[in-house]
Amino acid sequence: MALTLKQLGYFVALAEEGSFGRAAQRVRISQPALSVQVRELEGALGVRLVERLPREVRLTRAGRDTLLRARAILSQVSDLEQATRRQHGLSGHLTLGIIPTAAPYILPPLLTRLRAHDVTLDIRVREAQTASLIEALGQGRLDAAVVALPVPERNIAAIPLFEDRFVLAGSSARIEALSEAAAQLRPSHLAPDQILLLDEGHCLADQALEVCHLARRGRMDLGASSLATLCGLVAEGLGLTLLPETALPTETAAAPGLAVRRFSPPEPARTLALVHRAGAGTAWVDDLAAMLSDAGRAVLDEARHLAPPPLDNAPPTG
Repeated sequence: MALTLKQLGYFVALAEEGSFGRAAQRVRISQPALSVQVRELEGALGVRLVERLPREVRLTRAGRDTLLRARAILSQVSDLEQATRRQHGLSGHLTLGIIPTAAPYILPPLLTRLRAHDVTLDIRVREAQTASLIEALGQGRLDAAVVALPVPERNIAAIPLFEDRFVLAGSSARIEALSEAAAQLRPSHLAPDQILLLDEGHCLADQALEVCHLARRGRMDLGASSLATLCGLVAEGLGLTLLPETALPTETAAAPGLAVRRFSPPEPARTLALVHRAGAGTAWVDDLAAMLSDAGRAVLDEARHLAPPPLDNAPPTG
């Protein structure tokens, strides 16, 4: 019996999830059907790929080798599918990854533009932290991803989209006190014990530490899993945080007690980029980057209306 690409995909899912139940949910088939497909793959290859334990599966030596080869094959197949888009631009299927600190703010205007571009476009979105997105991209499970630069991994190409500046967010009382204390505000003025960050692993937390020249978190470490939670905490007076301006329209509306203040020029910022496997750059990548940039600019225009930048650091007009 010849092996199939579908079987390889099922096996990769099983290896990554570590259980038939989770893998079956991921690939959207029943657990018995997944088990049958993996056994048929083992039969086609003539080797045992997994040890079936009571609560988990464990790869055999042959399974580990097969996993590496299966990922490479599936990645090449994904590149082949992308190559067919060269003459048609952005069409067919799109699997896009995006970091959680950008997804709630960029996705709505992006999806509107994608639907207007092609209502038949099959769009699948995965929200995850940068490391997971880059891994999935390299394995061919994503076509492209939106992350913050830099991305040091090899074989990954990046198209910068727009600059997303940071503002200081907190309760009205805290922000007013800072404004009264000094006319100028720089990240280095902030004490570590004042700053609340996202959970470790979020690139935004690392960026905030770098921007503030901090090597550690403060004593009151209330790391949150989302910016919405973080904004709710600081709106109640439990510290301050750095907020990307793309989040301003959504988070200030959701947390009425949240106040923000711009930093003095030059304002700290992150650069969001569209990343894809090097060599897979085609017309659809350029189309997607253009729509992402347009969606980002629309959100930034709204954010800068709510919190205007300093005059000597205002974005160009026209």
